[in-house]
Amino acid sequence: MKNTLPSVISKACAGVAMALGVLSAPAFANTLQGELTDQQNKARFEGAKVIIKELGREVSSERNGEFRFINLPAGTYTLEVRYIGAQSVTQQVVIKDNQVTQTRVQLSAYQGEMDNIIVKGQRAGQAGALNRQKNADGIKSVVSADSIGQLPDQNAAEALQRLPGLFIERDQGEGRFVGIRGIDPNLNNVTINGAAVPSPEGGVRSVAMDVLPSEIIQSLEVSKTVTPDMDANAIGGSIEVKSLSAFDREGESYSFTVQGAYNEQVEKSSPKLSASYSDIYEISSQTQLGVATAVSWFERKFGSHNMETDGGWMALEMDDANTGEEVAFFGAEEIEQRHYSITRERLGAALNLDLHQGLFNKYYLRTMYSEFSDDEFRLRNEYKFDKGEYLSAQSGDTMAYFSGAEMDRDTKDRYEEQSILSLVAGGEHLISDWFIEYSLVYSKSDEREPERLDIAFAGEDLMLGYASLGDTPVLSRSEAAHQLSGFELDEIVYENNLSEDEATSFKLDLSKDLLIAGHNAELKFGAKYRDREKFNSVNAVVYDGGFDDVTAEQFKTPAPEYDPGDFGPGLSQHGLQAYFAQNQSSFERNEQETSIESKGRSYRSDETVSALYAMINIDFGKLNLITGVRYEDTDYTTRGYRVALEKDNLTDSEQVNITPWEVDKSYDHLLPNLTLRYELADDLISRFAYTQTLARPGFEEAAAYQLLESETDEDDGQVVTEREGEVGNPDLDPYESQNLDLSIEYYTGNIGVMSAGLFHKQIDNFITEQEVQGEPQWAGYKKVMQYVNGGEADLTGIELAYSKNFKNGLMFSANTTLIDADDKLTRQSDTVANLMFGYEDNALSARISGNYKSKAYLSTENEARVYQDDHMQLDLSVKYYFTEQMQLYFNAINLTDEPLYIYHGEQKYNFQYEQYGRSFELGFTYTSF
Repeated sequence: MKNTLPSVISKACAGVAMALGVLSAPAFANTLQGELTDQQNKARFEGAKVIIKELGREVSSERNGEFRFINLPAGTYTLEVRYIGAQSVTQQVVIKDNQVTQTRVQLSAYQGEMDNIIVKGQRAGQAGALNRQKNADGIKSVVSADSIGQLPDQNAAEALQRLPGLFIERDQGEGRFVGIRGIDPNLNNVTINGAAVPSPEGGVRSVAMDVLPSEIIQSLEVSKTVTPDMDANAIGGSIEVKSLSAFDREGESYSFTVQGAYNEQVEKSSPKLSASYSDIYEISSQTQLGVATAVSWFERKFGSHNMETDGGWMALEMDDANTGEEVAFFGAEEIEQRHYSITRERLGAALNLDLHQGLFNKYYLRTMYSEFSDDEFRLRNEYKFDKGEYLSAQSGDTMAYFSGAEMDRDTKDRYEEQSILSLVAGGEHLISDWFIEYSLVYSKSDEREPERLDIAFAGEDLMLGYASLGDTPVLSRSEAAHQLSGFELDEIVYENNLSEDEATSFKLDLSKDLLIAGHNAELKFGAKYRDREKFNSVNAVVYDGGFDDVTAEQFKTPAPEYDPGDFGPGLSQHGLQAYFAQNQSSFERNEQETSIESKGRSYRSDETVSALYAMINIDFGKLNLITGVRYEDTDYTTRGYRVALEKDNLTDSEQVNITPWEVDKSYDHLLPNLTLRYELADDLISRFAYTQTLARPGFEEAAAYQLLESETDEDDGQVVTEREGEVGNPDLDPYESQNLDLSIEYYTGNIGVMSAGLFHKQIDNFITEQEVQGEPQWAGYKKVMQYVNGGEADLTGIELAYSKNFKNGLMFSANTTLIDADDKLTRQSDTVANLMFGYEDNALSARISGNYKSKAYLSTENEARVYQDDHMQLDLSVKYYFTEQMQLYFNAINLTDEPLYIYHGEQKYNFQYEQYGRSFELGFTYTSF
């Protein structure tokens, strides 16, 4: 099958080209074409249910408010439109033979409600989202552009955390990766305007959604169940990012925002600017061109204070400095203090063109570009207790002291830039009674790390101590530990790194309305071809000599502010940069370490996915049934290196052996699907879905690389060789999941919903990192780490949500997801919850919200589990409308200064602690619509 799929797709494309040649044929017979607007013809409404009552036929309005029915019998009919938040509308339409009937339906708010309730503000955003959720075929959650703007969410990830069942992972306090229903973000699918997004970061599939500013997004849709016409790589679900289209609005529209932000911890201010513009141009009586563009720029200056225990806590044996005997105790080998100074800059832009020729021919070009930079300077003090001798303990062993210990004072100076480019060109046509959709996609993501500079100074023979007393261990030191003249320059690593992920794809969908045994139905089938290339290129140079006894004293700066304790003097970023630039040519280069760092972490992987699907959608009145099957074939090739470092202490020699390594792997899947939607009443909807989905291994997990090290020495007169390794696994099988979903939703009138969902996932071929030295190919090795398929994992959960907007202006929403899962699942929290209280009238809009995520298992270190502690964050947003067009807003983020805390085994044993401080924003927005 896999060898014939490209030819099948090629023939399908040729068929489309032939079909497009008949577009000049006469207009479609017996067709109703309409659009939904507000009373002023300014807003368009997506997701409304449009019904022809006499025929029992219904459709949902598209994002530009349009709807259509084709092949209608001639006659007079009652057209009914239902939209949450608006009064139902009925009107008569007359369908004539061989004609296209056009109509416009205007929606208005319920009597006694605010005039703009379905057009502007928080309620409008919620109304639009609930309508799309209610009338969707599968289980879906939606965030509209209006809702994104009502909370202090700086990017797409933070906007999604408010939805039921979703959680985010943060980096330096800012939302980055999005998980769905307890599933690792790597196992979800993310698309922009229908195009799958490659990941800018090396080694992973998950898309860092903090590169997408919220201002250039029209809506975010999360499909928690998939249908056969959707990509199958969505074990948790699929996230669709939609950018602005000119046909989302009526006529010319524009907006701009200016904002200032302040971070409490670093006491620095940051600016933000954004703007959008759209208009529709009449090219001819039958042709319209829509142009929409948006741009957003944001610079954020902040920092964090961090403490980490390298490797966690473990049973140790140390030499007693007084007696010379070994002492056994539970402690840490290394503890780090870290101080970060960060400037993040985010630039996002979108330009979308829509060409409508007549009623039934549409062409579009969707473009989005996002650039995200992270300029980071990190100071680190690394206390190395394992390099010293145990001295004593005081106060019931709460404080341990070590003599002759070592400390590193080092810096990381790096500028990292990530970008995402997405280009989607396509069209939609009605030819005879076939609806044809096609798209050609090019997308590219990359991450550049130019001229990264890591510099380490080493101090020896120090008196160091620690006590584990909670989130942040208490450290003690002799006076010499803060005298930088005792720290000699030990190593410099200079890197220029690049990760790139590039993809092209073509997609074709064909659908046709049918009548089967008196029931309305739709037949749909299609094909997709996608080619993806991912490479990770590391160019590192390691210098370990020629420093002429330079010490850290030469670069000394005042001690930075550091909340978890006494950090000691800092190091000058600009002084170190100047020193390196002036003296690089005289440094001694370690060729072996340079080769290991560069070749050992570089690889290239190619992946081709070909897909075919067929499905049918049948309407049995209150019951809607979708069933079908999807076939996906995957070809995967990865190329890298086997890097072996061989040390022989008997001959005092070292050598590095590097050999290329290439592996091919192919697999395919046939994935059945059943989705049911039953309308118990107009406001009571139940859904059921049985789906099969998959997730391909992470690129680093399945990359062709091996880092092997052997060391030969003499022990009691015998020659002993110890071997260790860290290796990729190109033979990994993809995750495979069988999913059951059941939900019920009650829409409570006006703008409100109560919902409950039950879901179960049985995941096969679960991937975990394990020690595999017991395998035959690793005989003689002491330790080898590799990702392997780890059998089956089960996850069961319940999702509850309630939201309500009251006529007095009060608003309330709450949701929680409770999960029972195998303990081998990583990054999975048992409880995720959101709570929001708000108020809105014609002049004021305010919301305070809380987001909670319970502890999550991350990994295992030294035979103990590492957990990320629970996290509860409070945010406040207030907006004042001077007019409908002008608004002033204030946001307060992380009101309780909630830190990140990760612990090892028990809560009292620190693994990582990081504190970010509160942030405040004040901004002004003007909109013409």
